[in-house]
Amino acid sequence: MNPLTAALDIEASELLPKLESIYKDLHRNPELSMQEVRSADVTADYLQTQGFEVARRVGVTGVVGLLRNGEGPTVMLRADMDALPVVEATGLPYASSVRVRDEDGAEVGVSHVCGHDLHMTWLMGVARILSRHRDAWAGTVLAVFQPGEEVGLGAQSMIDDGMFERFPKPDVVLGQHVVVGEAGTVGYRSGVILSAGDSLKVKLFGRGAHGSQPQTAIDPVIMAAATAMRLQTIVSREIAPTDNAVLTIGSLHAGVRENIIPEDATLRLNIRTTDEGVRATMLAAVRRICCAECQASNAPREPEFTTISSFPVTRNDVESTERIALAFKAQFGERAYETEPAGASEDFSLFGRAWQVPYVFWFVGGTDAETYARAKAAGQLNTLPNNHSPKFAPVIHPTLGAGLQAMLTAASVWLCNPARARHGTLRPREET
Repeated sequence: MNPLTAALDIEASELLPKLESIYKDLHRNPELSMQEVRSADVTADYLQTQGFEVARRVGVTGVVGLLRNGEGPTVMLRADMDALPVVEATGLPYASSVRVRDEDGAEVGVSHVCGHDLHMTWLMGVARILSRHRDAWAGTVLAVFQPGEEVGLGAQSMIDDGMFERFPKPDVVLGQHVVVGEAGTVGYRSGVILSAGDSLKVKLFGRGAHGSQPQTAIDPVIMAAATAMRLQTIVSREIAPTDNAVLTIGSLHAGVRENIIPEDATLRLNIRTTDEGVRATMLAAVRRICCAECQASNAPREPEFTTISSFPVTRNDVESTERIALAFKAQFGERAYETEPAGASEDFSLFGRAWQVPYVFWFVGGTDAETYARAKAAGQLNTLPNNHSPKFAPVIHPTLGAGLQAMLTAASVWLCNPARARHGTLRPREET
């Protein structure tokens, strides 16, 4: 039996209710990207109670906990903390009612409808097990609570804040994410598991005029409409059907009145790819088409391009993933499966890339089993509220326990090497 998940079994009846309470508190109190002050304090304070050396405000609001336990590998475990500017519509008794002003001054709802509250709770629970059962493993653990994943700034901000100089280099970086899937299942994949994501803002310039005098204007609304339509031909006509690529225009804004031709129009678009060559082709095509449509409209100047966010491909290390997959199968049996790549994007891989060490990322299902089975039987899985939906709400049990099992199982591949770990009778340490 895996010594760390065996330790979890010993602790579960006491630990899971405590973690459920922490989870509900985090869910009620979400914070936007790079503003996770309270969340960081909750996680940092908890790590300190478990005997971790704790560094706060790493990369603005990031938290790093360090637990040394003799000779052995160093393993980094990562959880993200930020929430989304989305009004929650789950109807849960512990739903968020938080409202704040965003960077543009508009009032927005804030909610954890991506699941990062669960990620934090998982890592806090794992930290407790590792601290109280040190006879079961050997090595060093870095528990990293990262800000700003949703905007692609958090991992890099921690790296830029001297993270690599301040903490030991890990042998492997591990992370997980709750997704739509039968609760209690774990999905792993070698190689590409998440796509690259590039978000751009493109401002098109025209010449404003009265709506009754269009001949005196250069209409940016028409320019933007033509551009939006033409951009959709990149995937359909410039990318091979065998390559993965998506281009979405999520926002098109121009003008304030129906009888005024505005001065400019702004498109916000998102690109998802899994191959660097395809990514480069897509980005170049976006720039070419936007410039060409502006020239065709006789625009007074070239369009203005601004990068909103940029996420690299998440490409799991093959050998490390194979080792974890074997451990998952031993722990979860048929509930562990090989998943397909997902179209979402993450900045998790920046840690492994910058440190030049292997990294592995996997999924934990969070959908009620009966609900998932009914939707699957009806061919309606796409109707289930997904991450970022206002109605996304993982069931707490068994999702909470499964995430703890998954991270402990993966970490044990390195930390519980029989030649290194000081195995003994599993008994919890005294509370610190």
